Amino acid sequence: MDVEILARIQFAFTIAFHYIYPPLSIGIGLIMVIMEGLYLKTGKKEYEVLTRFWLKIFAITFGIGVATGIIMEFEFGTNWAVYSRYVGDIFGSALAAEGLFAFGLESTFLGILIFGWNRVSPRVHFISTIGVFLGSMFSAVWIVVANSWQQTPAGYHIVGEGFNARAEVTDFWAMVFNPSSVDRIIHVWQGAFLAGAFMVLSVHAYYIRKGKYVELSKRAFKIALVVATVVSFTQLISGHRSADGVAVNQPAKLAAMEGHYEKSAPADLYLLGWVDNEKQEVTGLGVPGGLSFLVHQDFNEPITGLNAFPKEDQPSQVNAVFQFYHIMISIGMFLIVLSFYACFLWWKGKLFETKWILWIFSFSVLLPQIANQAGWFAAEMGRQPWIVYGHLRTSEGFSQEVSANQIVFSLILFLVVYSLLFLLFLYSLNKKIKHGPYEDEAQNQLETI
Repeated sequence: MDVEILARIQFAFTIAFHYIYPPLSIGIGLIMVIMEGLYLKTGKKEYEVLTRFWLKIFAITFGIGVATGIIMEFEFGTNWAVYSRYVGDIFGSALAAEGLFAFGLESTFLGILIFGWNRVSPRVHFISTIGVFLGSMFSAVWIVVANSWQQTPAGYHIVGEGFNARAEVTDFWAMVFNPSSVDRIIHVWQGAFLAGAFMVLSVHAYYIRKGKYVELSKRAFKIALVVATVVSFTQLISGHRSADGVAVNQPAKLAAMEGHYEKSAPADLYLLGWVDNEKQEVTGLGVPGGLSFLVHQDFNEPITGLNAFPKEDQPSQVNAVFQFYHIMISIGMFLIVLSFYACFLWWKGKLFETKWILWIFSFSVLLPQIANQAGWFAAEMGRQPWIVYGHLRTSEGFSQEVSANQIVFSLILFLVVYSLLFLLFLYSLNKKIKHGPYEDEAQNQLETI
């Protein structure tokens, strides 16, 4: 197999696996802040129990996330040497900021958070919970800034030529606030909040269905449901703003997302479909002129299509971009409907008696994860053939000295190690959930009766 394809597969695998954990950490961190804040405000022991329980799950998630994230930094140097040289100045600034201002903050306060329950005052411990949450959010900021720069470069100039060319920062804040960074940061944060909220909803829906820790779980479920309802709806807004930015800055990606080929014509908005790249047509269910309306508020306004770009500048996997994009949107819309309907049942006083919706929530933890992965894949595959949009092609960015056999060998090792890490994560998570929220086994048994 081609070295470039293998290098892309390896990096896609490692980043997709890593991306399971940071969104969970951010989302669970938000829920922990709310729970511990309610404990300080009300003095009710149930909220402290819930905070302690979710802290254990947060710690597991954080640990696996750190372990899986380190590998990607080495991949930049081994498999993507030309790319690393090109973006080194840009990424160096962003990743250094992440290490200093985000990871340091998160790690420092995490020590107090885990070991400080009986050593610091409740107020100081709450501040530590906020510090860990903010650290995880800031970490996401700098990673998304670096990636957004690849999508919409700003605040730089190019030094050197050919394989020696590299981008240098000329305006740090222009680099940070590049045309896509703010919208993408907000959208990523919201995806993370949903991942954490639905994790909490899933676990406590399971407890309620099984008749375990029912009153405690009802409190946790209501907290997570409020977060899920607000964030699922507001994410629709941030997603629309992000798509508007793509229409301006990356029109070829937008065209691929909706399978729009005509150079300049009104574009349909598809609910679902299948793209035939050879015939340049989409078979599916769509709203005529719908994409034109969302972008320009006019059903007849033309949208730039893929045929307006040279063949070599078009995403090669149009159907894959289309499918991932629509999977993300479909799940997002389903989460909105599910959350709002659950709130309606709550208002009617029937939420916890409606078994079928609790059953759906028990498995709902998978949906934000799938949507986050699909959205990331759509964004990155839609950027192709560019690794830095409009400047450096992916085919020019990989290491010329690395062989296919070397990548295959390391990919197999990663598959083995990551599989073991994932099994360890599932085992630890299952063990904590089965043990229950209370640290005292006798109390666990009493609450189950």
